[in-house]
Amino acid sequence: MAKINYISVAENLVKKAKNKGANLRIHISNDKSFDVGIRNGEVEELQESAQTSLSMSVNLDNKTASAATSDLSEDTLNHLLDNAIERAKHSSVDESAIFPKYEKLNIDIEKLNLYSNDINSISPEYKIKKAKELESICLKDKRITLSGGSGFSNYESENILVLSNGFSGSYKTSGCSLGVYLQAGHDVGATQDGWSDSARTPKNLMSNEEIAKIAIDRTVRLQNSKKVPTQTVPVIVDRYTSSAIIGFFLQCINGRNIYMKQSIFTGKLNEKIANKNVTLYDDPLIVGGPGSRPYDSEGIPARKNNIINQGVLENYLLSTYSAHKLGLKTNGFASGTSNLILQPGKYTENDLIKSVSKGLLLLSTLGQGTNTTTGDFSKGAYGIWIENGELSHPVSEITISSNIVDMLNGIEMVANNPDKKRSYQIPTFKIAEMTISGE
Repeated sequence: MAKINYISVAENLVKKAKNKGANLRIHISNDKSFDVGIRNGEVEELQESAQTSLSMSVNLDNKTASAATSDLSEDTLNHLLDNAIERAKHSSVDESAIFPKYEKLNIDIEKLNLYSNDINSISPEYKIKKAKELESICLKDKRITLSGGSGFSNYESENILVLSNGFSGSYKTSGCSLGVYLQAGHDVGATQDGWSDSARTPKNLMSNEEIAKIAIDRTVRLQNSKKVPTQTVPVIVDRYTSSAIIGFFLQCINGRNIYMKQSIFTGKLNEKIANKNVTLYDDPLIVGGPGSRPYDSEGIPARKNNIINQGVLENYLLSTYSAHKLGLKTNGFASGTSNLILQPGKYTENDLIKSVSKGLLLLSTLGQGTNTTTGDFSKGAYGIWIENGELSHPVSEITISSNIVDMLNGIEMVANNPDKKRSYQIPTFKIAEMTISGE
């Protein structure tokens, strides 16, 4: 069977739409994936799949409609386009429903190293063996009582985007991951956690021994936890828990929440919102970066964007639609963030711990408990209590609460330990105070 030229398929649809007086955005994904799950030494799940899907967005005089299909036959696509155009005719006019202006893509996609042929270099048998060995190593530790399963997965994806404004682009990505989930203890005293590593190519994955050590340490570290009295203390946010706070901040500056006036940061652009030692930026052009991309879902070329620069809010996360609503220019965030980086400080994580006479090392949160309009933040939490600059004992059944404005302004110290294999490259940081609700 001849290989389908997806660019041609998309460009032909765009041409047909323009002949009918409509603007069109076509996105095609051609994906392959492999997943194996192991539990107690046996294969519990084994999936290998290949899927191609197409989505389209029609814009007819500021009236829109969308459609999607996995059938890329010419008759189906023509029918889908005609149907979408007809539905758009009967939609309401929205003056902000516009396509972005064309921007030339001057990025060498190959040099971004988003895809590796090595993704297909190892056999399914080897992937199963790796997952079994990882689980086996963990279960040899007497502190581990149960396995929640181990697994190996990999994917490769071809992404095609064509717009009637003249943009036409495609790129391939690949990735793989290896991880395990464990339990230590029994019944109400049991703690569960694990670890997984990911990379663009299998050769860049951690060894089984490295993954097992981290997974075991994370699982047993909260054993024999205690409650603490309600109090207001400094909180050190572990780099792998930072998404609970930084992710909430990103929700607050999402363009939709801004123009709907459902954010505490509405109207705060170019104002100081955080401690001056806070510089947060997004860089989609890191070579081989976990979140790197040449352009966003609207064909806006990738660029580094400061979000907070020395405490000052410099960008909201905007799509063309939200930018138009706010009288601003889209800044390439239609797909969200890519490689989000909090500029590292000069301290080690141990320096942060030593600076606290009484407080909490926050290791995980649970629940929702956030309000973008007010900025209020409240979540269940687990961690390790700090006494006199040293880790004392695990803490559970507590709630941490504050306000996003107070938390950002309260970031006193930032460590130098970002994990560059994660799309959230946020080092451990110290917040001056949060309320701990316990006994």
